[in-house]
Amino acid sequence: MQRNPIIPFILIMAFGIGLIFFLSMDGVGNKEEMAATEEHAEGGEDASAGEFDPEALAQGKCIGCHGNSYEGGMGPSLVGTSLSEDEVKDVLANGKGSMPPGLVPAENIDAMAAWVKSLE
Repeated sequence: MQRNPIIPFILIMAFGIGLIFFLSMDGVGNKEEMAATEEHAEGGEDASAGEFDPEALAQGKCIGCHGNSYEGGMGPSLVGTSLSEDEVKDVLANGKGSMPPGLVPAENIDAMAAWVKSLE
């Protein structure tokens, strides 16, 4: 008697699809926790104190383009920038080149611009 080689393949595929479904359901149940964690990591805010942390925001959103040490990459160097603090605020609020606007919450633009200007 000859075995049909497609049956084990179908069983493995069915198991894989079922596993993906059940793992995705775990994510649906934890969406509030994941959103809070992401806001804390990328938003640069300390959930307990409610204070803005510019460096935490930069670690989550800026290093991808400006480099791990903010000395440039795809985006320009932030270290020792020749832009004035007001120009930095404008870039943060409105974007420039390939940098999109809105990466920094409007209420934190002043603190973020001051932090960028402090980089040496």
